[in-house]
Amino acid sequence: MAKLETVNLETAYDPINVFDLEKLAAQKLPTLAFDYFASGACDERTLAANISAYQEIWLRPKMLVDVSDRHLDTTVLGTNISAPILVAPMAFQCMADPEGEIATAKAVARFGTVMAVSTLSNYSMEEVAAATDAHLWFQLYVYKDRGITRDLVQRAEAAGCTALVITVDSPLLGRREKDVRNKFNLPEHLRCGNLANAAGMQNLPHDSKDSGLAVYIASLYDTSLTWKDLVWLKSITKLPVAVKGILRGDDAVRAIECGATAIIVSNHGGRQLDTAVPTIKALPEVVKAVAGQAEVYVDGGIRRGTDIIKAIAFGARAVLVGRPILWGLAVAGETGALTVLDMLRGELDLAMALSGCRTIGDITADLLCIEKS
Repeated sequence: MAKLETVNLETAYDPINVFDLEKLAAQKLPTLAFDYFASGACDERTLAANISAYQEIWLRPKMLVDVSDRHLDTTVLGTNISAPILVAPMAFQCMADPEGEIATAKAVARFGTVMAVSTLSNYSMEEVAAATDAHLWFQLYVYKDRGITRDLVQRAEAAGCTALVITVDSPLLGRREKDVRNKFNLPEHLRCGNLANAAGMQNLPHDSKDSGLAVYIASLYDTSLTWKDLVWLKSITKLPVAVKGILRGDDAVRAIECGATAIIVSNHGGRQLDTAVPTIKALPEVVKAVAGQAEVYVDGGIRRGTDIIKAIAFGARAVLVGRPILWGLAVAGETGALTVLDMLRGELDLAMALSGCRTIGDITADLLCIEKS
């Protein structure tokens, strides 16, 4: 595991799990930044349930299995990764650490996995790609101006990104009440790196009485987005397309019919529609509907290695981790982000050993205690 450098906090202690890092990040970050990263929509029911739903699932470990030699590596869209843990797209990472997305990408490269760079990253995709040899995907929001959307796709290809992640659950921004109270705006010294050359789109408005991000999205994102637009997006790129924000089996099937290569079961970390189903509860239906026609991933609420083993047992090929990476980034930059990945891999490795699993392929549905209705 990466060793954290000294954290300059009066109450600092050696963190041993991602919850410890969250507490340290809460002490270190300004309220505006921490609330933006940590909060969910409305009453934050889905935000909480994403985590608690994993705790309601029990495991049935196998005994007397030789687990002396374990392997956690797998592949996603043909890319070899050291463990089934990907880094989810997250906006404005420079609010957590000055190196932001570049620090995260360096940690990802050292760990040996994939990072999805957000449309709303502070560093552009080109800057992130130039600074590291990490495997990158590019997460795309679809703008009303299709020229901007097409340009982002072409730039992602040119930058060496190996997949597009199309977010489909954000025609408008969920009502994140902490951001409304804080009148969230991107700090003036930061920028939306991928949009620096698009007229009038460089930064969020600074004079909004609401969340500046909500105003930005309402004015620029395409609320008329439909399945035909996914077909169009697929037609303008040679990259595989992962559709992020799916919570229903019928939507997963429709996405595949429109050209999707992968499905990401996601409720945007509880930040969009509050009381939307927790992702681990939606995962089995999606996996069943997909029936092996596409790779399926899941995000939201991943905090322990046992969460990962449960997601894989339900049929996910890998999980995407979001907020914990930000906590590590806030506490110790690149080293902190790598520490989070190492923590989760270590916990997954232990959970596999104690469950009688030597490889990721050994993690099957019979490990789950599922009550018969």
